[in-house]
Amino acid sequence: QVQLVESGGGLVQAGGSLRLSCAASGGTFSSYLMGWFRQAPGKEREFVAAINWSGSSTYYTDSVKGRFTISRDNAKGTMYLQMNNLKPEDTAVYYCARRKPYSDSIRPSDFDSWGQGTQVTVSS
Repeated sequence: QVQLVESGGGLVQAGGSLRLSCAASGGTFSSYLMGWFRQAPGKEREFVAAINWSGSSTYYTDSVKGRFTISRDNAKGTMYLQMNNLKPEDTAVYYCARRKPYSDSIRPSDFDSWGQGTQVTVSS
């Protein structure tokens, strides 16, 4: 089982930027689709972005398209989420996760390895 550790969260003003990192250890990283999810207080965990094993395909929820960029460095076992033009509605705990083998969707239930999360707070 891979261990995932997120970092890079913090408090930022609206319009600012943050770069989240997800470091993998103890298991296979490079062969799997990886994703970022977020969960705001009182809300369900929601999909934010995903990237296939090679980095050649990326996927985003509509609300972050044009503002967030997902990337990965398989040699370093690390995935990133560059977040620009942040909005107060982006405030949430952000999680990285590894998708299960043979899964073909991006629901939270399709991911079996999760990090502990990193808090992102955007003030207005």
